[in-house]
Amino acid sequence: MALRITVIGTGYLGATHAAAMAELGFEVLGLDVVPEKIETLARGEVPMYEPGLEELLRKHVAGIEGSTGRLRFTTSWEEVGEFGDVHFVCVNTPQKHGEYACDMSYVDSAFTSLAAHLHRPALVVGKSTVPVGSAGRLAKLLTELAPAGKDVELAWNPEFLREGFAVQDTLHPDRIVVGVAGERGEKLLREVYATPVGEGSPFVVADYPTAELVKTAANSFLATKISFINAMAEVCEAADGDVVKLAEAIGHDDRIGKKFLRAGVGFGGGCLPKDIRAFMARAGELGADEALTFLREVDSINMRRRTHMVELAREAVGGSFLGRRVAVLGATFKPDSDDVRDSPALNVAGQIHLQGGQVTVHDPKGMENARRLFPTLAYADSAIEACRGAHVVLHLTEWGEYRQLDPAVVGAVVAERHMIDGRNALDAAAWRSAGWTFRALGRPKA
Repeated sequence: MALRITVIGTGYLGATHAAAMAELGFEVLGLDVVPEKIETLARGEVPMYEPGLEELLRKHVAGIEGSTGRLRFTTSWEEVGEFGDVHFVCVNTPQKHGEYACDMSYVDSAFTSLAAHLHRPALVVGKSTVPVGSAGRLAKLLTELAPAGKDVELAWNPEFLREGFAVQDTLHPDRIVVGVAGERGEKLLREVYATPVGEGSPFVVADYPTAELVKTAANSFLATKISFINAMAEVCEAADGDVVKLAEAIGHDDRIGKKFLRAGVGFGGGCLPKDIRAFMARAGELGADEALTFLREVDSINMRRRTHMVELAREAVGGSFLGRRVAVLGATFKPDSDDVRDSPALNVAGQIHLQGGQVTVHDPKGMENARRLFPTLAYADSAIEACRGAHVVLHLTEWGEYRQLDPAVVGAVVAERHMIDGRNALDAAAWRSAGWTFRALGRPKA
């Protein structure tokens, strides 16, 4: 009998995972405690922007003409317990207010609610990013609370989704990591992931703690690499160097590689910032805090880039933002997403607004989320309108459409032609030839 899969939590991770499991041929039931979210997904619509996800949903959601009908959604824990052989838990683990540690309340609640309805053998698979040691605790919780007792097993299967590439990363992962306590959990997950494993995706089997550590270790390494090149940008500015050429040169070294070496205004989003902070907090609880003290500097460098962008903008408008108009191109923390969580672009915009600047923001996909988070900023429906009357333009999210802007056309609507490229993605020569003063982070003379 074919495995039937449930997905607990249908946010960004859960909705993508549910659609991908249906694409792999499984009958899937997604659960969320927010009825409005379930109603939206049941119509084949997604409450966030992710390329290809809505098309994948509509291909499989039951009730949509032409769909396979393999994917349904519910708010019933009882229905989920009766339906599933493998239950994926995909709920959020945000940073606690006023602390570095992550908030495990959503995960604990999901496991407790699910366990009460597990009356037969099942595998529960955690995909959320959690502090190391959580899986062992949750395995005991399942055994204690599930009517099926020890016939309910736990596995940990961390996610490695990149926003903007989540569908691709789920269907064709660069690795699959599973933390298991026995052969049955490994066997079931090999069955779940048989298609990508057959296509060549590595399948790494580990214990619970190692599987939990993989995600936080990977994110910490990526954050460190980004902050490293941004630290080099600071040195380049002091020494009149060019961080883009520096990154190109060291990136040719296979031991270093070219990825994540673009200096700019820093990283943001719902993963890297909170994950490295939670990692530091957990290391402290384990008595290993000295091992991760370097992450404090990684975090500090990252936040310093935002402040530096504000300083450069202030200099460009004459030393004070009072009475000056500032155009901010970009609101999301990265392109091909509508995610504005801990966005460097919005952080910079907010700082300038607080210092008296008249800030107008544009973003191709993140406007609605940005308005909710920063309602006091002004927003424009196009990049050109955002730039109208501006004394300085800040390029802070590297959307493709901003690289295609005509410097002469933009120059015709601004008050002063000052461009600061916070992502090192624009053609400096083209902007300068159109009469703009152009500055990019880490390239004082380029």
